[in-house]
Amino acid sequence: MMEETGSRPLDALNAARNKTVLIELKNGFSYIGKLKAFDIHINIVLHEAEEHHNGEVRRKLGTVFIRGDTITIISPS
Repeated sequence: MMEETGSRPLDALNAARNKTVLIELKNGFSYIGKLKAFDIHINIVLHEAEEHHNGEVRRKLGTVFIRGDTITIISPS
């Protein structure tokens, strides 16, 4: 169970705010950046985001909005 972050999934996201997170998408791409905002649909805003594919940095994007229904994994780093 979650110990430090509370008992609800949104508590874990809230604890990760302003920290670096890894977001993996259904299409195989992943994004690493600072979690700035999210909503109840798990739509995510990352700052200083980098797009990764097949383990390599594809491009540096800055601020990105990621639609929640495309996300498979969110991992605080």
